[in-house]
Amino acid sequence: MNVPNRQIRARYTEESITVYQAYAAAIAEPALAARRFVPPFKRERMTWIKPSFLWMMYRCGYATKAGQERVLAISLSREGFAWALAHSCPSHDDRRPDWGARLRRSPVRIQWDPERGPRHEALPYRSIQVGLSGEAVRRYVEEWTLGIEDVTDLAREVRAALTRGDDVSPLLPAERPYPLSTDIVETLQAWSPPGG
Repeated sequence: MNVPNRQIRARYTEESITVYQAYAAAIAEPALAARRFVPPFKRERMTWIKPSFLWMMYRCGYATKAGQERVLAISLSREGFAWALAHSCPSHDDRRPDWGARLRRSPVRIQWDPERGPRHEALPYRSIQVGLSGEAVRRYVEEWTLGIEDVTDLAREVRAALTRGDDVSPLLPAERPYPLSTDIVETLQAWSPPGG
């Protein structure tokens, strides 16, 4: 399979895209009960969402790292995700002359990091992380979040299967290339499948 270097791959429907975050139980439990993020979740901090399940597993160590013991799958409106991408700026200098000014005014940061395989091995293409701050966090909490699901048991099941040496591919969420508008492709310096 020939995967472009920068491409968003995700679970999505006509209305929503699934992104992942990992938290301590003190934040996860109230969020699950309310079906949106509530205190002690802090709106003042940048929060990073990840469409790639395996990148989330790499980041949280399959729900074993301190403060990341609960993995949440957040159903996000595609309209909200599009807003975030349209108002984003790369975290690192992308050599465009207005990068510094865009970084200062943007409520959304984008990072492209090496995608990961089930054993955390780096793959030869990138996965997107989206950092939300300020207005973007407010919209995320109040408008974009359609639902929150606890997928910690799935993370543990995949980890256990890896330990046994089993093939984990049937357990993994089915992620596919996410369509993007031409303008967003340019903003992200990414690639989009046909139909975007």
